[in-house]
Amino acid sequence: MAVLDSNSTEVIRFSVFEVNLKAGELRRNGFKLKLQEQPFQILATLLERPGKVVTREELRARLWPEDTFVDFDHSLNAAVRRLRDTLGESAETPRFVETVARRGYRFIAPVDSSAGIAATTGPEKPRLDRQWPVVVGISILLLGGIIVGFHAGRHSAALPSIQEKRLTANPIDTPVLSGVISPDGKYLAFADKTGFYLRQVDSGETHPLSLPKNFDAEPAAWFPDSTHLVATWVSGPQDPASLWEVSLMGGTPRRLTESGQDPSVSPDGSQIAFVRLSLGVPEIWLMKSDGENAQKLIGQEEKPFGPVAWSPDGKRIAYNQSAYHFGMMPFDNQIKTLDLATRKTALLLSDPHLSPGLAWMRSGPLIYAMTEAPPNQNDSNLWSLPIDSRTGRATGPGTRITRQPGYVGRVSVTTDGKKLSMMKFDWQPDVYIAKLEARGTRLTTPQRLTLDDRMDFPFSWTPDSKAVFFDSDRDGTFHVYKQAIDSAVAELLVGGDESLTGPRLNPDGTMLIYLASAKNGDSASASHLMRLPLAGGPPQLILEAPGIMNQQCARLPSELCIFSEVAPGRQKFFQFDPRKGMPQELTWATVEDRDPYNFNWSLSPDGEFLAIGKKEGVQKEPYIRVLSIRDHTQRTMKVQTWAGIASIDWAADGKSLWAVAYTTRDTWALLNVDLLGRVRPMLEEKQMRIGWAIPSPDGRRLALWEASGGANAWLVEDF
Repeated sequence: MAVLDSNSTEVIRFSVFEVNLKAGELRRNGFKLKLQEQPFQILATLLERPGKVVTREELRARLWPEDTFVDFDHSLNAAVRRLRDTLGESAETPRFVETVARRGYRFIAPVDSSAGIAATTGPEKPRLDRQWPVVVGISILLLGGIIVGFHAGRHSAALPSIQEKRLTANPIDTPVLSGVISPDGKYLAFADKTGFYLRQVDSGETHPLSLPKNFDAEPAAWFPDSTHLVATWVSGPQDPASLWEVSLMGGTPRRLTESGQDPSVSPDGSQIAFVRLSLGVPEIWLMKSDGENAQKLIGQEEKPFGPVAWSPDGKRIAYNQSAYHFGMMPFDNQIKTLDLATRKTALLLSDPHLSPGLAWMRSGPLIYAMTEAPPNQNDSNLWSLPIDSRTGRATGPGTRITRQPGYVGRVSVTTDGKKLSMMKFDWQPDVYIAKLEARGTRLTTPQRLTLDDRMDFPFSWTPDSKAVFFDSDRDGTFHVYKQAIDSAVAELLVGGDESLTGPRLNPDGTMLIYLASAKNGDSASASHLMRLPLAGGPPQLILEAPGIMNQQCARLPSELCIFSEVAPGRQKFFQFDPRKGMPQELTWATVEDRDPYNFNWSLSPDGEFLAIGKKEGVQKEPYIRVLSIRDHTQRTMKVQTWAGIASIDWAADGKSLWAVAYTTRDTWALLNVDLLGRVRPMLEEKQMRIGWAIPSPDGRRLALWEASGGANAWLVEDF
């Protein structure tokens, strides 16, 4: 077993893994993994010296005594291979264990310094607030397989002496919901499900802040005096977030606005910019610090996302914007500034990798977040952009600040610019399998099927109900896989350099139909609807069209297949032949909406009905529309007591729907809704997010995607 120095602890953490050296255990997101003794000792040895080469001879001396007769090279290679399999990586694209040719191995991922070993990285590799419906939707939008190269001229190397350390150490089952550092740098205000806390940054001493009973607020932004702050609170399961002023000195919190989130206080403390959701779409608003004179600054047509940042002189705000040009890929993510006096906007930066997270330092630079290049495309980190304070425009390229794994959330900086805090989320969707019992009225506890640490989304089953088809970005780009429910290993069905999604069966179950997006980041490419014969053979093109969003087929004897296409202000539906293409528009089924992406639909197995539901935002009366394919009539089924419906999929027998619903208090539920509108809750989650549920053809199981992960606050200094 590895021997640590006297200053080390027995538990070491990296990425989603935790190593207990004394117990000889490796855990991933809290789940114990099977790892043989020799691969474990290799891992322990590498963790003693992260970022440094451990020679093959050193490993031989550690693993095999001198009097042991063994084919050393073969045995070591096999042990390293087993270690990599358990960590979910390959020698070609290592994220943890790098092979150093003819020398040995090196551990290249950041190691948690709070676990007793300094956080050290090897050579550079190309690499949620509480409002889950919005944050997760944004994450999927930004990370959903849209992988392109960095623009080399816009970004430069990292600064050399930056220090990063974790401010909180909450476990996965108690993630930090929000955390912000005070302007004077003395305190971190943070909240989790156990309460609202103040932590002294230097000493780590932590005290709860006394708040009224049932007022489960979360800190969001400090006022400049570091004695009071703006917090968000969700009063009921269907209510939007509201903004409140909370004082460290005590007293009753004061409501500033009944609908708002992601607040940012102006440098002089006189104004608050914030995000307000309108029909699930973010808008940017401005009000005085007492909540008066609220006015809209940026409307839905701009599609802003994430919190805003104030310029040092308080005359401008910066915000993220995601623009999608219909029929074009990828998304055009931008950072813009708004002059509050003239209401004129200016473009600062445009890059598909831009993600939520902004802060504007008093010394001038803008802090922003960028997703990493494959194979670490699910991570994001902070960069710094120099800004001319007179014009609000960039004066040079961005410079990397941080290198930590995880996804950046809220960012806050101190007034003197010497400290920065950021939220880091470790969000991971996986495929889970659950059995239906008692004639479909009871669901067993879902068991995880996919064991990698990338994004996996199930879409269909094999005709015999023994394996699941899903897409995954485990090799850097979304590709199509199949995995048997009794296997721990997935089979790659379709790879390549395109982003592939939505693998579903044709009516007779002989081929997979899936979508292929823009090749090599070519923004002029249309979506390709493809088919793959399951008996063997190469993929074949069915048709191509701009803005294809989803496709589904019924089962024999019905031969109906439908795809939807997003256009400005509407989502249109087309019937198509999976062999010949030949699309024909179903004009009676068009969905008209300012945000046509905001709708989910499902075709019944018998091809008789099309179910449509809104999938994001707070919905006053969530409902599902069921349209008849035969006579075009429709019925509406309300799903009350929930804030919204995230997804819908038909049950295997076509007599009910599997609907995922959510509240604004971070509760997710899987519901079974029959055609009379009767709702039966089947699964409720407060620690994980449920995406959707795909029934097996025999109706005995569900393939669900559920997202697990933790969240903590980090401190960055000397940047």
